[in-house]
Amino acid sequence: MKASDYIVEYLIRKGITDVFGYPGGMVTQLMDSFARYSDRIAAHVTYHEQGAAFAACGYAQVSGKPGVAYATSGPGATNLITGICNAYFDSIPTVFITGQVNTNESKSGYGVRQRGFQETDIVSMVKPVTKYAAYVESPEKLPEYLDRAFTEAESGRMGPALLDIPMNIFRSEIYPQSAADSVKTISEDPSITKILTDALSCSERPCLIIGNGVKITNTGKQIRNFLEKYQIPAVTSMIAFDVLGNTSLNYGFLGAYGTRTANFIAAKSDLIISIGSRLDIRQVGAKRENFAPNARIIRFDVDRNELSYPVHQDETQICTDMDSLMVSLENIAPTQNYGQWIKVCDKIRSILRNTDQNPISQMMNTLSKAVPRDAVITTDVGQNQVWTAQSFLLKEGQKVLFSGGHGAMGYALPAAIGACYACGKAPVYCITGDGGMQMNIQELQFIAREHLPVKIIVLNNNALGMIRHFQEMYFEGRYYQTKPQGGYTAPSFSKIADVYGIPSRAASFENISDIFDEISTCFTDKEPYLLEVLIDRDTYVTPKLEFGKPNQDQEPLLDRPIYNSIMSL
Repeated sequence: MKASDYIVEYLIRKGITDVFGYPGGMVTQLMDSFARYSDRIAAHVTYHEQGAAFAACGYAQVSGKPGVAYATSGPGATNLITGICNAYFDSIPTVFITGQVNTNESKSGYGVRQRGFQETDIVSMVKPVTKYAAYVESPEKLPEYLDRAFTEAESGRMGPALLDIPMNIFRSEIYPQSAADSVKTISEDPSITKILTDALSCSERPCLIIGNGVKITNTGKQIRNFLEKYQIPAVTSMIAFDVLGNTSLNYGFLGAYGTRTANFIAAKSDLIISIGSRLDIRQVGAKRENFAPNARIIRFDVDRNELSYPVHQDETQICTDMDSLMVSLENIAPTQNYGQWIKVCDKIRSILRNTDQNPISQMMNTLSKAVPRDAVITTDVGQNQVWTAQSFLLKEGQKVLFSGGHGAMGYALPAAIGACYACGKAPVYCITGDGGMQMNIQELQFIAREHLPVKIIVLNNNALGMIRHFQEMYFEGRYYQTKPQGGYTAPSFSKIADVYGIPSRAASFENISDIFDEISTCFTDKEPYLLEVLIDRDTYVTPKLEFGKPNQDQEPLLDRPIYNSIMSL
């Protein structure tokens, strides 16, 4: 069969229903094969390759299957790189297919920069940010390379793989052989069971830190059951703030922009059990030894390299996958009762409940009430992302997608497209800012063309708010390139939506509550909609940690008597 047909059939066998890409000369064979199988798999045309890459990430994050994006050689391939980086740093299983010039046009063996038109060595470029990247030099090798790419993407610490395929390989005939599926055996590790049982039995103030590893392996429900069985408090990383749902044992996300409650509880714990979290500077602070200073730390991660960066020099590090850890958790039987510690955690939460309430957080509370259960929400990068994590009131079954480690502005809109296909075209809620919206604004045409029920909420403060805040804190308020007087401006997004044929509305953030009765149908129907929320330019993300300070001492500083009383609990 033709190699490009084999690729499409392979994706269908993997259960993949939707892929994303942009046309180009070197992928025309693949495009034609997608057309021939269009009753079984849909190839969606985005309006920029970065949009396709982010859509593949969103599809993978919601479906649990690998996301797939394709692009032609040269600029098409290089435009995928930001999305590839996003998948790498957030451990999203994805496979990227790039077209390449015919093998007889390749510069291989010559000292020239380029022989074929749009020839670019994409494999060398992406090797540092992929789990596997290969140039397919012959049709006979294609089945082997595909198997390897998908195995790498889905195994261990998941992530992206890339196959660079010359045009003449796409059109070649191949004779594939079926490969046997491997069966994974999951069993308890008695040593892990003992370590955790002993540690919990000796602890009076334990705390679990739940990271993205729990989120991407869909093991949040098992963790929640464990917490509720033994009444142990938990905090999360920002990217995993939606993992535990509404259990009272979830005390928020920790770190530089985290909730004060979560940061105080971690600081006061005598045992930290970290599961699938990198514990980077944003989470534990610049002075790592100051994080949870009186706690024993036990860290679980599937990536041994993450454990090479300790928080405490005497921490216990265990490299294991999530499935095996879940089996061990089921067999733990700590002898300690943590009722008194839970009372302390609840008191901290009660004292701090309204400390950082402000008009923006109240607005986010209102927005969240309009989003139904089981919905997918995407966020961009910047103030909108942190406001969502801090103030969005989650309902049961909701899932929030971030660009976490890479922090790529422009993620929310195309990720919402991929997520929408992954959840059967149910409404998806895209929360973005004026800066991020302009990064991939062209994908409004995709949403309009396909009538996707993506509900877009643009928080427009006509500024790059997070950088503006840095300039205010550290550069004496010189707002160069972040506010209109410094060279940055934003358009009316509601007017732009009208041009694309997307119904829209603009409203002041103070009036959000008043208009929701009017627009409630637009937030739940099967059509796209854009709500532009006009926000004062001088808005802030609070609380926020000043560099070098302990996590629990965030800006604006708590009154010292309140701070000291919490630390004394």
